[in-house]
Amino acid sequence: MPKPLSLTQIASLIAIADTGSISAAARRLGLTQPAASQQIRGLERRLGLALTERAGGRMHLSAAAEALLAPARAALAATAEMERLAGRHRVDGLGRLRLGTGATACIHLLPPVLARLRASAPAIEIVITTADTPDILAALQAGALDAGFVTLPGAASLPRGGPWRGLSLGLWRADPMCALLPAAWPAAAPLGPAALAAGKLILYEPAGLVRTLIDAWFAAAGMRAQPVMTLGNAEAIKMLVAGGLGATVLPCSALGRAPEGTRVVALDPPLGRVLGLVMRADKRRDRGLRALIAAMAAMPETTGHAGGG
Repeated sequence: MPKPLSLTQIASLIAIADTGSISAAARRLGLTQPAASQQIRGLERRLGLALTERAGGRMHLSAAAEALLAPARAALAATAEMERLAGRHRVDGLGRLRLGTGATACIHLLPPVLARLRASAPAIEIVITTADTPDILAALQAGALDAGFVTLPGAASLPRGGPWRGLSLGLWRADPMCALLPAAWPAAAPLGPAALAAGKLILYEPAGLVRTLIDAWFAAAGMRAQPVMTLGNAEAIKMLVAGGLGATVLPCSALGRAPEGTRVVALDPPLGRVLGLVMRADKRRDRGLRALIAAMAAMPETTGHAGGG
């Protein structure tokens, strides 16, 4: 491939056009006159054109050089804009953070985190994508996300291989789970698998890791959850429970102020999930990621209801 034009060559051509002489152009650029002449000769060889000519004792640009001035000035302006933007990224912390998260965490856990992040790094653009854990992992692997706030299948570490290959755990915390019951549900606190399985259940869709944890909780008691309805949205499930259509198990952090007509009850044995901030192991921890990790670390270890009838 031909050798690319250098910015010094382009700047030399513009300086000659502006000053009318090699010597004045050299002074503007901080070059010696021979060095400035060498830049122009190199540009002429690269382009295969004569760019300067003498007439009346003065140096003039050729017609070809005159035609090149507009794009030459645009090239220098573009490099100046690059330097300006680089300075903003370096000094002002300008940047972009692409975060993937589940809808429940986005609604109930991330707002205080994002408030802290915005306070510590106000120039960073935050782009949030809501998706299930498998989709977030795929986007991380493809480089479409910088970090993902996901439910982990293990207690405090990442599994090896599969969709988790090449990922690292940046931060983790516990998130207990509770039962949400219609007000008319028979009183029981705490609530075990047998009592829940005896009534109508409305649960998450089977594909998600939260549902996997719930199914394992029932299975450990020797029974199988048989929901009458499954949905992928915690807010919709809460409204159905409030309508008296069944009970559910949700992360306590998703309950906030329980809807009117419902009760929050602790589970026995306790059930919880682990939330992790996951990113590629080779991902550079830039200012945005460092600020995000710090904001998450400032959150309490657990959230949600203590449980009770």
